[in-house]
Amino acid sequence: MVLGLSGGVDSSVAAVLLNKAIGKNLTCIFVDHGLLRKNEYENVMRDYEHLGLNVIGVNASEKFYRELAGVKEPERKRKIIGKGFIDVFDEEARKIKDVKWLAQGTIYPDVIESLSITGTVIKSHHNVGGLPEKMNLKLCEPLRLLFKDEVRRVGRKLGMMEHIINRHPFPGPGLAVRILGDITPEKVSILQEADDIFIQGLREWGLYDKVWQAGVILLPVQSVGVMGDERTYENAVALRAVTSTDAMTADWARLPYDFLGKISNDIINKVKGVNRVTYDISSKPPSTIEWE
Repeated sequence: MVLGLSGGVDSSVAAVLLNKAIGKNLTCIFVDHGLLRKNEYENVMRDYEHLGLNVIGVNASEKFYRELAGVKEPERKRKIIGKGFIDVFDEEARKIKDVKWLAQGTIYPDVIESLSITGTVIKSHHNVGGLPEKMNLKLCEPLRLLFKDEVRRVGRKLGMMEHIINRHPFPGPGLAVRILGDITPEKVSILQEADDIFIQGLREWGLYDKVWQAGVILLPVQSVGVMGDERTYENAVALRAVTSTDAMTADWARLPYDFLGKISNDIINKVKGVNRVTYDISSKPPSTIEWE
């Protein structure tokens, strides 16, 4: 059996659960699509090694950047990334003898948001309905009927490390759905730096575990600013932090003004290409947690 890893708590819990059930018969595949957070690939691979999992790391960033070039529409981005994941899993699975199952960390909110009731979906998830027939693999989703808080309880029962269990949710398409508009390596680099300042700041201020999910969005607008005595015309970003229990509803987090002020100054002063920081105070519904 192969399991597609995303680095999030869902796939991590699924991996540990299946590893306890079938041991060495499980091979985990962690795909770096070039849209992860700063240093996330290395950090996640280290965690998986500590969990005793058999993990294959695949750097496929060039493939994803190439296929996403010029694509701006959110659903197209999700579809391209979803297909790309499956293509990589398929290629890697063919290298392993007698693979018959593909496991995924799909949870119930993924299923609900991908349902088409009125003819449209809220947003498609690459791990829901994305398995092509040509792979000829059966699908195993041990967490499919669970919500995130239930998944975390399973993780604790399995004795997993708290920093893995409490890791904020992170979208499968990664920063692609936090960059509004087309994807370029330069935009990803800007967003990785801004996001790292925000997330590390939450940890340092003791706020990380008080919010459900947080991240930075790179907006498709530029604004006038002043750096020293010079006029700038650079990018704007939005900070997003929410509180929730199961991700079906969410409220914007009331973070301290002093914290927001420091993060804003740090991003503007340290991230080249950003001269304006905003804070998203929208709740779900009507807004989704992610912008795309």
